[in-house]
Amino acid sequence: MDDVLRLSTRAHKLMRAASDAAMSEHGVRIGQNLLLEVLWEEDGLTPGELAARLGLTTPTVVNTATRMEAADLVVRRRDPADARLVRLYLTDRGRRAEEPVKRARRRLEERITAGLTDDERRHLRSALEKIIAELS
Repeated sequence: MDDVLRLSTRAHKLMRAASDAAMSEHGVRIGQNLLLEVLWEEDGLTPGELAARLGLTTPTVVNTATRMEAADLVVRRRDPADARLVRLYLTDRGRRAEEPVKRARRRLEERITAGLTDDERRHLRSALEKIIAELS
């Protein structure tokens, strides 16, 4: 079992570095792409709503959003109906990043799984989903 943990740790580090390199070409840091993906589907969510959808803590989303705002990917606005709430909205730069980031993620996934058969890809996805469910 030690081998599984060692291999998954090594794979995670390599995939994280490759993902960060691929995203940074488009002005997006690793982790920010996850928030962007949700906002591309539904713009104007609160940090709490984003956190719930991504399985993250609200402070993690707030910290990431602060960096994203500095990078001109999102802007914060008070909710017009409830001034206690802050909503995150994509900027033009955040919207323009959608297609390049999605293409980069597809290319990276293809690269990562290039040596796998279709069955191995399905098994990998299934195994990862089970590990996530077990640890969540």
